[in-house]
Amino acid sequence: QVQLVESGGGTGQAGGSLRLSCAASGRTLSGYNLYWFRQAPGKEREFVAAVAWSAGSTFYADSVKGRFTISRDIGKNTMSLQMNSLKADDTADYYCAGKAGPVISRDYVDMDYWGKGTLVTVSS
Repeated sequence: QVQLVESGGGTGQAGGSLRLSCAASGRTLSGYNLYWFRQAPGKEREFVAAVAWSAGSTFYADSVKGRFTISRDIGKNTMSLQMNSLKADDTADYYCAGKAGPVISRDYVDMDYWGKGTLVTVSS
């Protein structure tokens, strides 16, 4: 089992920055990929970014590419999402998720573990 706990949500201004963190515990993350998904009110949960825990390879949704940066700290068992140039459309609940195996999936139904989420609100 993997436990995931998000932190760092809050309110940011359009054009500004916020940083989210995800703390993982319960087992080694070798062989896992960690993800950020988000869900805005009335919308389906969508892929934001992913990082391969061992290799460090990163993947992004087109909507956040060039603005968001995902990273992981193997020693601290944490993952972060640096969000710059925030837009009102970035307002959503952000979820940390994990999936075993080498293949990156952008579909939330494929995830093995979830955090409880943290709310990000971008004011214009």
